Order: sequence, then C-alpha cells, then structure tokens
Amino acid sequence: DPGADASLCGMAATGASGTNAVRYGTMRPNVLNLRVVLPDGRLLHTAGPGRQPRKRAAGYDLTSLFVGSEGTLGFLTQATLRLHPLPEATAVAVASFPSVGAAVACTVQVLQAAVPVARIEFLDEVMADACGRFSRMELPVAATLLLELHGSRRSLAEQQQQMEEIVQQNSGSSLAWAEGLDEREQLWSMRHNAWYAALALRPGCQGYSTDVCVPISRLPDVVVETKQDLQASGLTGPMVGHVGDGNFHCILVFNSQDPEEAQRIHAFTQRLGRRALAAGGTCTGEHGVGLGKRALLQEELGQEGLDTLRSIKAALDPHNLMNPGKVL
Repeated sequence: DPGADASLCGMAATGASGTNAVRYGTMRPNVLNLRVVLPDGRLLHTAGPGRQPRKRAAGYDLTSLFVGSEGTLGFLTQATLRLHPLPEATAVAVASFPSVGAAVACTVQVLQAAVPVARIEFLDEVMADACGRFSRMELPVAATLLLELHGSRRSLAEQQQQMEEIVQQNSGSSLAWAEGLDEREQLWSMRHNAWYAALALRPGCQGYSTDVCVPISRLPDVVVETKQDLQASGLTGPMVGHVGDGNFHCILVFNSQDPEEAQRIHAFTQRLGRRALAAGGTCTGEHGVGLGKRALLQEELGQEGLDTLRSIKAALDPHNLMNPGKVL
C-alpha cells in the first residue's frame, strides 16, 4: 500500500513502506529478488535468476543490501515480491483523542495487547484538519488514529471489542466503524492525500518531508517532544505516521525564498533526528538519508559502520557514478 506517486522499485530503493506495514512488513521482508543494473552495466539478480524462495541462507543477503541503497549501488529494474492473501473481512475505524500523547499511548497499548491490527495511522490535529478540508470529509480537529483490522468475521468482532476498550482507556472518542468498501476507500484516500493536504495549508510554498523511527516504548515521549518543538519553532509542520512501527513524519511547509525560515527547518530536522537517536531509534525509518541526513547517519552507525558502507560502495561503484554525494 504505497504512498502518492510511488513505484515498486522506488519503494525498494528507499526501503520504504506503506500503511499496512505494521502487519505485513516494510519493503525489505517483502522483496524476494531484485534485478539490478550495476554501475559497470552488468545485470545482477540478487537472489539468482528466477529464484523466489520464502527464505534462504545461501551467501550474503544481496537483496537486502540493495533495498534501501537509495540508488547509490545500481539501478533497480525489477522486483519479485512476496504476496499475502486478502482477508475474509475488513473493518476500519476513526478515533480522536484529547492530545497527541494520548493517541500514541493508545497505539502502544494496542500493540502490547497483541491486537493483530493491519493499519494504525496517526494524524496530529493540524494534519487531521488539513486532510478533512482537502478531502471534504468531516474529521474532528484533534489528534486522530485511523485503524484497520483484518481477519475472519468471527475474529474481527473480538478485535473490534478489544480496540474499543483500549481506545476508551486512553480517553479516545467512540469508534466510528466503516465496513463498506466505498467508506474504507474514501478514508484511506484521505490519508494518502496527506502530502497534498499539507501543501494546501500554505499555497505557493514548498513541502519538505522528514521522518524518524523509534522503539515503540519511546514513541509517546518522542512524539510529544517533537510536537512541542514544532510549536516553539513557529513552523507549519503537520505530523502523520505509521505509528504501529514507531515511524512518524513531519511535513514541513515553508517559504523557500525566506532564508531564515529555511534555516529553522534545517535546525528542526537535525534536532528531530538526534532526538530519535537518543531514544535508541534511527534518523530515518523510510525516507532515506539522501543529502540532508549524512551527518546523522555517521552519528547513528559510528565511524566503523560508515567506513564499511564506503568499502561496499567503492567495490561496486569504484568510479562513484551512482548518485554521487548521496548517503555517504
């Protein structure tokens, strides 16, 4: 379930994921084989030509090496993917909360209770308001969770009851369940348009999306601290996230012609990355390192880790042809 304008090999190249990742995993465990054009023009099948076993222990895991490589090691031209069966029944719900802390604490409790949730997406009140207006849907201007459950009809009823109890324990609103296909698609279409909804908050301005991922136990603290940082910085930065994985994004909308605002954006993103690292997380869960997070990558991996990456890069791309300057 990729986001706006995503491609399969693009998702693999950035190690990205979609809203179903909490149950079905990110791109990494769902890619079984890749066809890659190496910098010298050779064609590589990372698991061997035509291979698609569910698991393997034959040599180094070349597939995982190229997933998340951000175009620095080769062109990904074909992906062999793991398939998952469609569930017998599906139910979607929306719940609003008095604060971002309460919404994320509810997420943590849902996961700790082992409710097999398929999707659990977080919108802060700014994002909820923007999405509701952009998609012309009625959505409370409050911290919001979008939830989806998969299973048999019998198991779904039990999951729904569990979910309602946990939401109530965290001061959430009554759950509004949508079981019809049209209702479900309308709700997730609204979520997938979050990027465009954020841009609509300041027409004519530029969007900059950044993300981090932290251990679930630290997620409420990190989200609350980030929300406070955004408010103190005076930035327009609605928050949205695949919080079931501990992953959230800030979509920063700013005037690119204003050097002072651009500097505040840069300073905020560096603080956000270091806040995630201090919590035992990563500076990026799926958007990648690119140019902006190279210093954070060194802090995350240490010099030995970075030297190892450089050795791999030099072995596969000795002339530095592939995305030079990115990541390393």
